[in-house]
This record gives sequence, C-alpha cells and structure tokens, in this order.
Amino acid sequence: MNNKQILNVKNLTKQHQPGLHSGIKDVSFDVFEGEIVAIIGESGSGKSTLLKSIYGLLKLDEGEVIFNGKRVKGPDEQLIPGHAEMKMVTQDFSLNIYAKVYDNIASMLPNTNVALKEQKTLEMLDNLHIAHLKNKRIVELSGGEQQRVAIARALVSDTKVLLLDEPFSQVDSILKSQLRADIKKLAEKTGLTIILVSHDAGDGLSMADRLIILKDGLLLQNDQPKIVYEHPNHYYTAKILGNAVVLNTEEARRLDIISGVPYIAFYPEWVKISKEEEGVLFTVKDVQFKGFYEELILEKEGIHIHSVQFETGIYKKNDHVYVNIGRFLEF
Repeated sequence: MNNKQILNVKNLTKQHQPGLHSGIKDVSFDVFEGEIVAIIGESGSGKSTLLKSIYGLLKLDEGEVIFNGKRVKGPDEQLIPGHAEMKMVTQDFSLNIYAKVYDNIASMLPNTNVALKEQKTLEMLDNLHIAHLKNKRIVELSGGEQQRVAIARALVSDTKVLLLDEPFSQVDSILKSQLRADIKKLAEKTGLTIILVSHDAGDGLSMADRLIILKDGLLLQNDQPKIVYEHPNHYYTAKILGNAVVLNTEEARRLDIISGVPYIAFYPEWVKISKEEEGVLFTVKDVQFKGFYEELILEKEGIHIHSVQFETGIYKKNDHVYVNIGRFLEF
C-alpha cells in the first residue's frame, strides 16, 4: 500500500425514505491505493447504499465521490451507471450461469488481441485458484466457486478498485478463510484497492487495513482494525466487533463496577473467572464448546455476561463461579 489517495468520499448523503434511517448521512473518508477498507455494520446500517454510491449507481442527495481527482458521475449523468475503473461484485454475482467459467471471464475483454485475452483470462483463473474449473458451467459450481469466478470476472479488465458487497456470505468457514487470504494476497501482488462491506466483523478484522463502522447511516469510527477493536468510540462498535457485553450504570453497580458514565462494555476475553472466593458470584448457565476454547454464559440477578476459557472442561452448567472484570470501556 502507498500513500497516494485514489478515492475521496465527501459528505455523502442518500436517504431512501425521508425521516427514517434508510441510507447514509454525511459520510466522509479517504481511500488510498492498494488499501483494503472494510465497511462493517448491522443489516440496515447503510453499507450497501454507501458502496453503490461510491460506484455511481445511486443519485446522491448531497456530497460527491472523487476518483483520482475526478468526480464520479451518478446514474442520471451517463448511459451505463458505474465507473469504468471500478468493478462491483454483488451477492447475486451476475454471471451467465449456462456459460463456462472461462467464457464468463474472457467475455469482459475485447477481441482486438485474442492471444492477450487468453493470457489474461488464464492468469486470472490461476490467481483465484479456479483454473481446474475453466470448462465447467457456472450452474455446476458451488456458491464459493461462483464467488471466485465473479471476482475474477471483475478483475480481469485492469480494475483499479474492487467493490465487494458481502463477499463471503455464501461461503462456508473453511473456504471463507482461504478466500480472504487469496483476496489479500491478490491486493498485495497487484496494488488493487478493495472496499468491502460486511455484517461479519471477522471479515474486516482479519484482512482489512482499515475499518469503517456504520450505524443508522452514520460513520462512527474510521481507523486501523486493532485500534478500533481496542479503543471503540461507541459501545455499538464493541458489540459488533467482539460480541462485547454492554451494561448500564445500575447493572454495572450490581457487579461492583463503579463508573460515572451511562454505559460500560467489555469483551468476553476480559472476563476472568475462578472458584476462589474473590469477585462477584455468578452461576454458569451454559457451556458452549468451540473446539480449542469454551464460551461460558454466566448469570447474576438477570444480568448475563460471556467469558472465554481456553482451558476446557473445568466448568460445567450450574457451577457457581467468581467473576472479575479485568478491564472495561466507558461510554
């Protein structure tokens, strides 16, 4: 990644229904060449609206998008909406399902140089690890394989910015990790700039250079993943990124936590438990086995909190345990 700015998103506002949280409001940020930016938020937070606005698919109420110094035109200003140097991959993939994989990708290139067209198509098949599928029809592929074809199709024509709308929603967890790694490697190799939107925080935390947190169409935070995770500026961010427990002032007092703010939040890994009589007494309501760790659901007087335990098999349902909150965030 270098320091050359490629996109400038300036004060974007797009409301689908006046008076309701149904779009984005006054969103601004910059994107640099070779950067992977993840836009994270719950359903209805405005993620897809923002992505479509960047690409030029929506007529904005206010603001503008600048791509390499030039304003991105809206759908009312050009015959074919979108930007020539950006490509967007949506959840429906927009593939010709009865055509072969090779033809879906090659069709994005002109026939002026057939040898170059074949070379670039085969290179892109290799980059996305789908060369073995080149003669299969799209209808014969899994969702994850179709996702790779859609990305290859978007990138084969010298795309500068790749926009991904929920790119891993149809991929199982094992393939998701591999696809994340492949996309990150491709960006590093080619200098490609990627903006992706997702409701899954893991997508951003694991592969992005920068996280943008959206809530009700508003940009809450814009920073490196580690900084956003450890120093969220809103409890919504802590909740969406790390399943944080959020307690109000009264609930915090009942846990012997003294705080002068309306809310506190803490991640499950910050909750320390033991059978020694030190801390606040809780009851184990459930033990969820997660493989190399367990997640314990703890309860006290209607307050439920989570704790992550890497030593498994020590606690069981209905055990009484003592809880200490090692650290908490104030909001």
